[in-house]
Amino acid sequence: MTATTSNFAPINMDRLQRCIIETTSNEWLPSPAQGVWRKPLERESAEQGQVTSIVRYEPGTFFPEHTHPQGEEIFVLSGVFEDENGSYPAGTYLRNPPGSSHTPGSTVGCELLVKLNMFDMNDQETIVLNTHETDWLPGLVDGLSVMPLHEFASQNTAEHTALVRWQTGTHFSTHRHMGGEEILVIEGTFEDEFGQYPTGTWIRSPHDSKHQPFSNDGCLILVKVGHLARLVDEASLSNKVN
Repeated sequence: MTATTSNFAPINMDRLQRCIIETTSNEWLPSPAQGVWRKPLERESAEQGQVTSIVRYEPGTFFPEHTHPQGEEIFVLSGVFEDENGSYPAGTYLRNPPGSSHTPGSTVGCELLVKLNMFDMNDQETIVLNTHETDWLPGLVDGLSVMPLHEFASQNTAEHTALVRWQTGTHFSTHRHMGGEEILVIEGTFEDEFGQYPTGTWIRSPHDSKHQPFSNDGCLILVKVGHLARLVDEASLSNKVN
């Protein structure tokens, strides 16, 4: 049974708190479309509002056409994702801007990281990027490589999304995340002074948090920074209005 608006409680929506989820241990929950399953990581309400989820499409399943009032961001983790605009293999990064719509699905099946309704409304860029065909850039320390995926700057925030590859034994200096940081570990084990985070771990660290990251075994992570402070401010303003 899926949750309804009347009995649904928000999930991990306090973005002033650090949140760590090993998604491989979480149960798949049904969506309104048969054959489409979800693991919610943060969720504002039952079937609308802001949400971050791991989503699985069984082979041959499609979701009804829908609109993204404040945009949609996707990273294809496995299989091939599809909509009426094309097919997107594992490693594809997608951004569908506010007001866009599509009918998504998968002929062969796929798993995705999906973020809904979190764009700055002025961020209208559409992105379709196959990361297996995109160059890596050197990072700030030896053993670190970076692949920028998206950036957007407004008057008060600067948001960046990138893939970051850590070679075995790479260490980074202690640093602070102005605007917050969100990580999904795609391969290997990411680490910092607070713990170890294996493949599939989702980490959300609030604005002004700091840590000293490293990877003894090597890893690949999807990193998003700078967006959490804006989301907290927008939520606070919405609460005042309501």
